[in-house]
Amino acid sequence: MDVIIEIAVRKIVLVKRRFPPPGWALPGGFIDLGETAEAAAIREAREETGLEVTLTELFHVYSDPARDPRRHTLSVVYLARATGEPAAGDDAAAARAFGASALPAPLAFDHDRIIADYFRYRQTGRRPLHA
Repeated sequence: MDVIIEIAVRKIVLVKRRFPPPGWALPGGFIDLGETAEAAAIREAREETGLEVTLTELFHVYSDPARDPRRHTLSVVYLARATGEPAAGDDAAAARAFGASALPAPLAFDHDRIIADYFRYRQTGRRPLHA
């Protein structure tokens, strides 16, 4: 699962990955045994950014078999809000807030698509139709 953390005005938090595949990514990870997707999203956000988040909605599910070069995964993407300054932790080498016009490169996985869908949603109110 991945979390789009909204912080400040029109900015989202991204983390620079410490381990392959390289690049910047949305905070996220895998669900632990016995954990709900919501609890995992909150935990991963805290571990990677140091932020306490409040989940606001389920955004979309991404399941393209090619989205993760390590293996076939799907991502349940949540929107969340937080205040404060992100601080890298766990498997994140850095954590920062970015606006739509100043995104870092490269972005890992299919996060360029997810982030583009998110900013389009915020502008138009239309959710993505693809999986």
